[in-house]
Amino acid sequence: MTKLGIVLSLGVGLCPALRAQSTEGMFAQGAVAAVLDGFHAAAAAADEEKYFAALTPDAVFLGTDASERWTKEEFRKFAHPYFAKGKAWTYKPTTRWISFSPDRRFAWFDELLENAGLGTCRGSGVLILQPDGHWKIAQYNLSIPIPNDLADEVKKRIDDYGSGKSKKEKR
Repeated sequence: MTKLGIVLSLGVGLCPALRAQSTEGMFAQGAVAAVLDGFHAAAAAADEEKYFAALTPDAVFLGTDASERWTKEEFRKFAHPYFAKGKAWTYKPTTRWISFSPDRRFAWFDELLENAGLGTCRGSGVLILQPDGHWKIAQYNLSIPIPNDLADEVKKRIDDYGSGKSKKEKR
């Protein structure tokens, strides 16, 4: 009984720390997921203020086109006409993975999304825990995953597109 009592005491003594870490992880993961869900919901509702409030002041948005690397303000300028018309974009997450730095101040994620026009897309990025305890998106990267079997064909089409584009620009 004494050995069992010692083992139980040690286990009980360690459990609060383990429980606290686990609970903290669950809350943090839920808070990050809520930011991402709110970000997507704001776009679907064409709520420009809420959408851009989810980003840090120095955030970067990477779009599907290689030329699309925008600061928050550049992206807002690009996106404003869509929001102003009441029609932005709708991406519905189907799966999401969230990880944290050891100090739990940074989170990174990747998610698969469905979009009516583009089909399956991937969003990935980084969130930073702000001094006020809220998470904000510092980088969001939207991409269109290409099946490996189609990669050569897609690369050729992109190369052809690039060649045709530069020919047109020379005219």
